[in-house]
Amino acid sequence: MNETSEPRSPRPGHIENDPALEDLLAFIRDSRGFDFTGYKRTSLARRIRKRMDEAGITGYVDYRDRLESNSEEFGHLFNTILINVTSFFRDAEAWSYLRGEIMPELLANCDPAEEIRVWSAGCASGEEAYSLAIVFAEALGIKECAERVKIYSTDVDEDALQHGRSGIYSGRALESLTDELRDRYFERHGSQYVFRPDLRRRVIFGRHDITRDAPISRLDLLACRNALMYLNAETQSQVIDRFHFAVREKAYLFLGKAEMLLSDSERFEMVSMRHRIFRRRAGMSAKRYQQPQVKTGVISGNDIRDVARRRHLRDLALEAAPNPMVGLDSDGTVVLINAQMRAMFGLTARDQGRPFSDLEISYRPTELRSLIEQANAEHRQVRVGAVERLTGKDEVQYLDILIQPLWESGAAPDGVMVVFTDVTTATRLQLELKRNQEELDTAYEELQSTNEELETTNEELQSGNEELETMNEEMRVRTSELGEARGFLEGVLSSIAAGIVVLGSGLAVRSWNRGAQELWGLRPDEVRGEAFFNLDFGLPTGQIHQTVQECLVSGKQVGPVRVNAVNRIGRAITCLVTCSPLDQAGDADGVVLMMEEMSRP
Repeated sequence: MNETSEPRSPRPGHIENDPALEDLLAFIRDSRGFDFTGYKRTSLARRIRKRMDEAGITGYVDYRDRLESNSEEFGHLFNTILINVTSFFRDAEAWSYLRGEIMPELLANCDPAEEIRVWSAGCASGEEAYSLAIVFAEALGIKECAERVKIYSTDVDEDALQHGRSGIYSGRALESLTDELRDRYFERHGSQYVFRPDLRRRVIFGRHDITRDAPISRLDLLACRNALMYLNAETQSQVIDRFHFAVREKAYLFLGKAEMLLSDSERFEMVSMRHRIFRRRAGMSAKRYQQPQVKTGVISGNDIRDVARRRHLRDLALEAAPNPMVGLDSDGTVVLINAQMRAMFGLTARDQGRPFSDLEISYRPTELRSLIEQANAEHRQVRVGAVERLTGKDEVQYLDILIQPLWESGAAPDGVMVVFTDVTTATRLQLELKRNQEELDTAYEELQSTNEELETTNEELQSGNEELETMNEEMRVRTSELGEARGFLEGVLSSIAAGIVVLGSGLAVRSWNRGAQELWGLRPDEVRGEAFFNLDFGLPTGQIHQTVQECLVSGKQVGPVRVNAVNRIGRAITCLVTCSPLDQAGDADGVVLMMEEMSRP
């Protein structure tokens, strides 16, 4: 394995430029059709690294070898990347606002004769799609909802979609629903719950990649909650373009609490920033500009002076304009350079009259010649935003450039005005805001991931507690059984008239029955645990020591042995002692002594 081809964990600043990671993403896209190239590299690399650590692999190249040799590894990787975290009515406050504030207006704007179209994009295992079905059923009634509402539920994860299609969920998955909603919309089958069939037929599941596939159109509501947060800025912009196309005018976009559309206020108006609900603005067609008509006639000397004065005033205004400007005629010759233009780009009055294409400004900091041709050909303004211009070793200036064709009559422009606007401060603030937002998104995602891991840990702890409770119950049962067995054995020993003494490890007394108590006058609590051969009572124990040792060594019964003794009332007796091995798990580690009194003649 090539462990030197890449570091175990690339530095965060180098993640986006890691060629091994990009090669891995291209391989996944080409071999399985999952295109993650639009995802944020920081979070994506962290998720892939997590799976690599679980698989015991340190490098992207080696992990690609694992994917090529083990097709099941793709499933593990996708489950790690996609993080299918969802639930019914997730973020309950946002759903409550949707039900109470948005649904009445949404339904009022819909033609009663038309179908209501809803899209749940990135639906995971379907909880969000069925939550939408419940919301519409509560607002319209189940019968009308089943006739009018169609909910398209899409995701890139086929396993999650298959789960959603089944409409089957555990009781725990429905804990966020009230008992009333659960009973109304789910049928119980054993320990599982199935979404009611009449509404289930109105929820259509299908594979769809919001970063690549054409959007579903003519929507009244689009819910895409916490899917955009995983995409980089460029891909997010492309997805928002698709979403803008997908929803009708004045229709609603419902995002997750980690997502905002602050940069798209021209197309979407904010309904509730707290609950991340937006509405597509109604389009307005622009009126065509009409050139005012000029009356013809004889021009007097005063008119000529007025024209000259106005032209001079216009030239002074252009010269003093706050933005750098350069004017070209229809042949591409420079006819105007104002003071700001000369100061910023080092041009002089001698540059007037030269072809614009001969000046450095025509191709640096950006290629303007082709843009000027485009503006003339299309007869419209052309704007270029945030063009970078190096002004020093480490200094960057950002410029917005406007190319405005000039015409009086006819189809061909009479010239072009190129205007430069310094937007360095604003651009830096936007970039800083973007970086902060990305860091905030990353921190939120990490927090989300941590919460998920904590939930998993809690579940594991709960499972462990349940196992401990099961073990405790088994222990209680066994203890009870052991107590019963002990009581039984003690009853048996007590019922034997002969004296029975059980000696355990170290020949200490473990059991002393009633017969032994009657024979020698010692109670069980006085002798239990004491060394048998250290006891002082009417039996000369030293005389049976050899018998006990022989029994322990041979593992066989020895005796009976006759021993002269004195019973508890001081009467001399002959005692028959029989020693038997105490067999535990095949090893004799104790003995049982049976002592019977024989009266002397």
